[in-house]
Amino acid sequence: MSSPANASERVAATSGTGGAYANYPSLVDRTVLVTGGATGIGASFVEHFAAQGARVAFFDIDATAGAALADELGDSRHRPLFLPCDLTDIDALRAAVADVKAALGPVEVLVNNAANDRRHKTEEVTPESFDAGIAVNLRHQFFAAQAVIDDMKAAQRGSIVNLGSISWMLKQGGFPVYVMCKSAVQGLTRGLARELGPFGIRVNTLVPGWVMTEKQKRLWLDDAGRRAIKEGQCIDGELLPADLARMALFLAADDSRMITAQDIVVDGGWA
Repeated sequence: MSSPANASERVAATSGTGGAYANYPSLVDRTVLVTGGATGIGASFVEHFAAQGARVAFFDIDATAGAALADELGDSRHRPLFLPCDLTDIDALRAAVADVKAALGPVEVLVNNAANDRRHKTEEVTPESFDAGIAVNLRHQFFAAQAVIDDMKAAQRGSIVNLGSISWMLKQGGFPVYVMCKSAVQGLTRGLARELGPFGIRVNTLVPGWVMTEKQKRLWLDDAGRRAIKEGQCIDGELLPADLARMALFLAADDSRMITAQDIVVDGGWA
């Protein structure tokens, strides 16, 4: 069977329950930037925002997957703009954000999604791998926000959604640098929310549980992991990328205009 040809069809095909979900008129024609948007949760963000009629740009180091996703969503109200970008290169990140502004206009929604939850042992961490973990899981969130806040200040509105994780809440081991970074995202969110609130800019952390992406299933999910999910979640079901995307839509839309500095946990009731 061929892939759905536009954002609305892809959203319907990947939503999990086939239910009817909200539309947000305030997102129509609004410029949205998603980092790490070529696959997994990020691709679902791109699909859902495109289905809302937003002008969506997304970055990823996976040029093949990113270009394919943009092509698949080409019949959306606005064809998504994909720019290959290594977010650990801050100069490249800044240049890519400038390209988005030139092509789509001022950015009013930023979804800081990109991360890498590669497993690693504490004993194996070197200063170089430590810095690399910070760069891929935390540093770019700050500098992406820095690059768009002037647009949001000028508009006197905006929404920054930083992706966290329940991993540190559950005291999970096996990837300590990642867990540290994800806990720090909460501090970044709260600090930016206080600083940017007077300009009508909202900053929140979207905190996922264990989301069933193809990567997670392929690399990390084993029988023990499935048992942990079943025992930990209050809701007995798979947490899907679409579940995160629908919350991101709400946090980006004007419907959540007085919600800021919050940790919005979407995990089936685990943490």
